[in-house]
Amino acid sequence: MGFEKIAENTWVCDEGHVRFFLLTGERQALLVDSGMETKNARDLAREVTDLPLLLFNTHADRDHTGSNEQFDQILMNSAEFVNYASSHPSRKMVPVFDGDILDLGRRPLKAIALPGHTPGSTALLDIKSGMLFSGDPIQQDGRIFMFGPMRDLAAYILSLKRLLTLTDGIGEIFPCHGKYPVGMDLVPALIAGAEKIEKGELRPRITEVFGKSVAEYDIGCSTFLCDAGPSGRS
Repeated sequence: MGFEKIAENTWVCDEGHVRFFLLTGERQALLVDSGMETKNARDLAREVTDLPLLLFNTHADRDHTGSNEQFDQILMNSAEFVNYASSHPSRKMVPVFDGDILDLGRRPLKAIALPGHTPGSTALLDIKSGMLFSGDPIQQDGRIFMFGPMRDLAAYILSLKRLLTLTDGIGEIFPCHGKYPVGMDLVPALIAGAEKIEKGELRPRITEVFGKSVAEYDIGCSTFLCDAGPSGRS
């Protein structure tokens, strides 16, 4: 397993069920997430670049933090710290807030908070290329986890509606699950599907995930996994 180049100064490492990205600028390199089964993302990145290497987590679900132990510092939206199951001391965490710019050297990346899937889910927009590294909220032919603690469907809907107001700078979207890249035209379809779930207009199929019964809603372009209940919530 290793990185495959997908664009100028941009690579992907795909585990099959989850992927993470490596971006380079003139001064620094950045990992966007660190895999699940992968435990040596830093070493894999070193096969591509010898620039000083940073790690940014789009969120703290365990399928995005597999190699975090390799790093002395972790960049993450501070709202996500509550979702980070690791015992890392606070000095290891570097907060990233909505609107912050991470500049790798003539490659500025803008943080865009997308709470809902998790409290601190955050995408990174490559300002010059328009590439959006979105984490989990935007998926085509994927499964969007909205069950269990700290998931909020209403916040998810509002986050995607806000994202639609920022479309002038966004080109292709690079999610961590499902098909990639995808276009912004997927976002209204996700909003519409999530709103139908919230209003109780879709009938779910009850399935089991991680030993828990969840409501599975097929909205056509993707699938939402929610807490069992009349509106996908407990």
